[in-house]
Amino acid sequence: MSWKLVTDDWRLKLLALSLAVLMLGAVAFSQNPPTTKSLTVGLNYTVPPNTVLINPPTKTTVTYSGLADVISHVDSSNLIASVDASRALPGTAVRLNVKATSLIPNVSVQNPPPIAVNVDTLQTRQVPLTINVTTAAGWGVSKKTALCPVNECTSVNFTGPISWETNFTASVTYPGVIGPATGCGVLACTVTQFNQPILLRNANGSLDLSAVRTIPAPTLDPVSVTLRVDAVAGVTSSTVPLVIAAPSQPPPQGFWITGVTITPATVVISGDPGVLGRIQRITLPGVDLSKSTSDATFQISIPYPNGTSGPVPLATAVYSISRNPQVSPSPGP
Repeated sequence: MSWKLVTDDWRLKLLALSLAVLMLGAVAFSQNPPTTKSLTVGLNYTVPPNTVLINPPTKTTVTYSGLADVISHVDSSNLIASVDASRALPGTAVRLNVKATSLIPNVSVQNPPPIAVNVDTLQTRQVPLTINVTTAAGWGVSKKTALCPVNECTSVNFTGPISWETNFTASVTYPGVIGPATGCGVLACTVTQFNQPILLRNANGSLDLSAVRTIPAPTLDPVSVTLRVDAVAGVTSSTVPLVIAAPSQPPPQGFWITGVTITPATVVISGDPGVLGRIQRITLPGVDLSKSTSDATFQISIPYPNGTSGPVPLATAVYSISRNPQVSPSPGP
């Protein structure tokens, strides 16, 4: 073949070649077009040691795009959504950015909208443990002990949001009524119950740690104890703990209660054995904190129940009050 045959009508030949390439590309493009999809994936959080997130969202929706045959391999194992809370300050509805990442090349992703999260300070606190025991008429408790698991323990360790710890208490209750019906003799007995759960309460009432999701999760150590109770007949005195009711008025706006201490923690009451057997604690009346913007101390008369008396007329309640932390959004990534 001569060079002239190759070069004749070269423009037409080049055009034909270009059209062939375009047709081949069009066919391939129609079979593997650019595609956009969305997928709901779990959220991964980075949280510093002194911070806790309360009820953070568990999932978000990520929009991604690419050629059809590429994105067909996208799933929740290779499409990741993460939230960095390392610079978040405590507050309600704190704005945190969400970053989406694909582990598959040639897949484009869009970052989901920011989320709003309650951010709190994570704190570990030792909480006194109250043992509640009910005795039959004419019986009283001479000694009650919590074992964790074999050594006596008078407190438990709670780690969780500091805002949960207002009027915070831990208690364990002996099931049933101690007396002749539970196998006690004529004068005395010792009873034991294993694996009795510890109950938590705060200013909002009973606190179920499994009912609220936090990152990290709150912990209680231990979560249960063994109760050993010594009971005797004809007891005319008993030791009961003092607790305090919720404030009749809360602190001014912008301030909150971070702790309360009661002195003495327990009092000895005397009276009819039948009455003493029904008294598990004495509740001090709530105080007015509407003008308290710093630590406040109150002397409160102890309201001994009818038919009983005690040698201590007053209890001292010390409230720790602090200004609420400023609420501000976290910086972007």
